[in-house]
Amino acid sequence: MTFAPDTTQKLARARADLRMGVPVVLDGGAVILAAETLDGARLAHLRALGGDPVLAVTGWRAKTLKARAYDGDVARVVLPIDATLAWVLSVADPADDLRSPMKGPLQTRREGPAQLHRAAIAICKAARLLPAALVLGVRDPVEFAQAHNLTLVSEAAALDTELSPLNPIISARLPLEVSEAGRLHIFRPDDGAEEHYAVEIGQPSRDVPVLSRLHSACFTGDLLGSLKCDCGPQLRGALAQMGAEGAGVLLYLNQEGRGIGLANKMRAYSLQDQGFDTVEANHRLGFDDDERDFRIGAEILKRMGFRAVRLMTNNPAKVAKMNDAGVHVAQRVPLKVGENPHNHAYLATKAAKSGHLL
Repeated sequence: MTFAPDTTQKLARARADLRMGVPVVLDGGAVILAAETLDGARLAHLRALGGDPVLAVTGWRAKTLKARAYDGDVARVVLPIDATLAWVLSVADPADDLRSPMKGPLQTRREGPAQLHRAAIAICKAARLLPAALVLGVRDPVEFAQAHNLTLVSEAAALDTELSPLNPIISARLPLEVSEAGRLHIFRPDDGAEEHYAVEIGQPSRDVPVLSRLHSACFTGDLLGSLKCDCGPQLRGALAQMGAEGAGVLLYLNQEGRGIGLANKMRAYSLQDQGFDTVEANHRLGFDDDERDFRIGAEILKRMGFRAVRLMTNNPAKVAKMNDAGVHVAQRVPLKVGENPHNHAYLATKAAKSGHLL
């Protein structure tokens, strides 16, 4: 019996540490700091340790910076001897790319493995930070972590893509405008990440495909009525159709901004104001087109006893991923609502680059 945190709990602690600017140690032999929360004192301390720290960025960000990503999905940018905090942030964050396009030439490392650097970026992404991390090799990671009172985490666990188990916490009756027969279910993952919700309308049968929607949280669209996207109208339209039919399940997944978090979504919006489309903005930040994990929705449905759905979506990728995750999509139900002059280009990009059927 021990009170010590297990591997999953240490990763949750590591995410919190990086968000506060505290370094984390990887058991493969590296100390890492998130570029976004780095401060001058810790940068100087890292320099004082000796060695050759690098700034790990994704292949997408490297492409924007015209830096060679010898490792494909990751580039290890060598820190110049006179690199300042401002330099690190300018490489990690595209906010001033147009004002200051010449970041280099940047030298990137090509020798040696890059798994530690992938793990560092993976933890930054999971913490909803910019996907960029300073990485410095250390000879004895256990001793280094103990000496500096830092969290030591498993490199393999950071790169593990298995879905964290989801646990039903509570459900309660919730009368809604669209149906007085509403019920809200709360699910919490073991890894300490965001909770997810299921809104059940009526008493849908588990024996036939249920009308369902996987809706990713959108603070700006769902709550504020933003005209930059179609999320709010889709949310309300899906609930209204479920209410009209008397049964359905809407999964409200806390994967804001296609899984990059609200702060990074606002960074992407700022880049869109500079003339980039939604996909280009994500890439300049260092993210993939879509960072969401739709297995979460499939797992919740299965925990609730559903094995087949009539899925309300315009996104064929959702259909494929649900089928792959063991929930049969018996029918794709189109949900074409919410187009306006402000989001016309956004929707056109989703159709052209992400395959949405609009």
